[in-house]
Amino acid sequence: MLRERGDLEVIALPVNIGAAGRNHGVQRAETPYVLFCDDDGWWQPEGLPAAVALLDAHPRLAVVNARILVGEQGRLDAISVEMADSPLPERVGIPGAVLMSFMGGAVLIRRAAYLEVGGYDPVFFMGGEEETLAHKLVRTGWHLRYLPEVVMRHYPSVANAPHLRAHGMRNTLWNAWLHRRAFSAVRWTVFTLVDTPKNLDWLRGVVMAVKGIRWVARQRRPMSPQLDATLTVLDRRRFADRRSLFNRIDPVRSRGRDGQVVKSDQRTSSPR
Repeated sequence: MLRERGDLEVIALPVNIGAAGRNHGVQRAETPYVLFCDDDGWWQPEGLPAAVALLDAHPRLAVVNARILVGEQGRLDAISVEMADSPLPERVGIPGAVLMSFMGGAVLIRRAAYLEVGGYDPVFFMGGEEETLAHKLVRTGWHLRYLPEVVMRHYPSVANAPHLRAHGMRNTLWNAWLHRRAFSAVRWTVFTLVDTPKNLDWLRGVVMAVKGIRWVARQRRPMSPQLDATLTVLDRRRFADRRSLFNRIDPVRSRGRDGQVVKSDQRTSSPR
C-alpha cells in the first residue's frame, strides 16, 4: 500500500530487527528532524510546528515527546500524565517537562543526535528499548522534553505487545546494569523483580536477562553520580506506586479496546 502512493520510499529489511529498523530510516532521511510513528497511531498536524520551532531554537534538544490521546474518546494516556508531572527541574532554559526517557512512537527526534549515539541497539529488539537510547543521549549532553502542544493519537493494538513483555523486563534489567551506578542498579533490579507481574513472562524475562550477563558486564559504563541522582528522583515515584509482590495481572494483556486497563493499573514498566 505504501509503495502504491508513489511519493514514499519503502525500506524493506530482510529480517525483523525490532526498533533498530528505525535506524535505516533515519540514515536515509535528508531532513534535520525525523518523526516516528507506530502502526497503531497517527499525528495531529496542528502541533508539529511547535515541536519544530522548539528544536530550531535549542540546538542541544534531541527529542520532543508528544501528548498521547488514546482511542476514540481521546483519553489522556497515563504515561503522558506522568511526563507532564515530571519532578525534574529545568536547568538549561528549554521549555517543556524534563524527561529521562520517551515513547518511541510518539516523538520528533534530531537526526544528528540520534546518529551520534548510534540509534537503537538491535540487541534490545523491542520492549522498553527507548530507555537505553535515552540514557545514551543524556549522557552525551542532549536533552529530552515533553511538549503537550504536540499530539499523537493512539489506538492501542495488543497484537504484538503481550508477546514482548519478557523482552521489556530483560531490557530494563540490562539497561540498569549498562548505565546505572552499582547501588542504583541493584535497587532498580530488586524493584523490577518485585513489581513485574509474576507469570511466565516474568520467568522468561529473568532467564533472558541472565543469559546476557557477560555481554552486559563487557559493555557496562556507569553514568555520572549527577545523572544517577536524577534517575533516583524518578525512582522514588515508582517505588511509592509499587505493585503487590504476588500480583500476576499483566496490564498489557488486560487492556480493553479503548486502551483502558481492566482489573489492573495503567503504569508502564520503564521509567520516564
